[in-house]
Amino acid sequence: MYQFPKGLFTDVRLETTDSTTIQVNDGKLVQNKNRSETGAMIRVFDGRRWYYSAVTDLSAIQAEIDGLAALAAPDPDIENHPVVRALEVNKAQELRYAGQDVRRVPGAQKLELLLSHKAVFEEFEAVKGVQMIYSDRHLEKHILSSLGTDVRFDQQFASVNFAYTVVGFGAPHNGRYRCYKTRFEELTGTRQALRQELVRDVEYAQNAVPMPAGVYTCVFSPVTAGVFAHESFGHKSEADFMIGDETMKREWKLGTRVGSETLNIIDSGLPEGSGFVPFDDEGCRAKETYLIKNGILTGRLHSALTAADLGEKVTGNARAMSFEYEPIVRMTSTYIGAGTLTREELIGGVEDGVYIEDYKHGSGMSTFTIAPNRAWRIRNGRLAEPVRVSVVSGNVMETLHRITGLSKEFKLCSSALGGCGKMEQFPLPVAFGGPYVRVEDLQVQ
Repeated sequence: MYQFPKGLFTDVRLETTDSTTIQVNDGKLVQNKNRSETGAMIRVFDGRRWYYSAVTDLSAIQAEIDGLAALAAPDPDIENHPVVRALEVNKAQELRYAGQDVRRVPGAQKLELLLSHKAVFEEFEAVKGVQMIYSDRHLEKHILSSLGTDVRFDQQFASVNFAYTVVGFGAPHNGRYRCYKTRFEELTGTRQALRQELVRDVEYAQNAVPMPAGVYTCVFSPVTAGVFAHESFGHKSEADFMIGDETMKREWKLGTRVGSETLNIIDSGLPEGSGFVPFDDEGCRAKETYLIKNGILTGRLHSALTAADLGEKVTGNARAMSFEYEPIVRMTSTYIGAGTLTREELIGGVEDGVYIEDYKHGSGMSTFTIAPNRAWRIRNGRLAEPVRVSVVSGNVMETLHRITGLSKEFKLCSSALGGCGKMEQFPLPVAFGGPYVRVEDLQVQ
């Protein structure tokens, strides 16, 4: 397809993206946009440095390859360079959404679906400032390299997303409901699910009381556990943080115990959802990577560059936000593995604590913080009154050892809005989740 220059490693990543965004604020249509974009990222590597170019004119790709090659210094032994040797050579075509392509759904049908939720909000006088968003995207990638990689695959989602404020009960409470599916036809039952969420938010806003600050045992819901895994440990597992940092390499030596023996944290691009990445942006196949297995540090996330530097194997985690960016080490779907208890057994083991059902935001590296959106006091092993909590925090490495229970119930959570940020690349779609998780001695404020 392209003439790759001798003595250099070259790859080309072509992307075609089609998306729809419909937004209705307080019943008024403010956006109804369809967008199509096609482009390519070209990379050339001579063993010393990378040369990049992003184009939207696909007919210019060969000229860009030749132009980048003219800047490089060819090496006849380039294929034996450690970074090039670390790359996989895959040939595959995996177009799983061709029969149920969201691009085939008429725009009027998408708008009708979104507006059908308006009547649900009208049932609740305390709910104001309603924002409704329908969004979908179909992405097809084709990656070719001078080594012989030739992979083509697609990704897709359709979603409805709602944000609102419950007023009239003291402090306003911001609520949300999001439904993410990989096919438009699967967006069924969302009105009833939205109604249930609104009932829960109104009851919470009406009855929530301040939570006294202190140190408590906390039970995380699957979505909260996923945020904890992503923010507190997932970013630490991105191997580019270790390049050139000998201290961090020693602290994060594989085989080190870093958590309780029941703890497993996994990253994988295989599950369908917003973290689904069958091949990364270097053409390497997705893997199920155990970052922690039975409390032991067993893996980290890699691109070809970091795998070569640390003498490990690629994991399928070289990702770019779009063809305009070079791939860097990023998470896909990051989650805590399931345990053996039920949710009731986890809560039943807590005399005085907090159950965190949903979150506003989270952050973390050495210290993590989670700002709960809905939380309940746990008294004598049962959920009691709803409570308002500003933030839950703890030291990451200490907290991993304080996990005392994991449920067998498990959920992986996807989102069409927002994503993960790193360097200038935001938002990158990811997923996260886990079981219900019981953690002792967290600071609650």
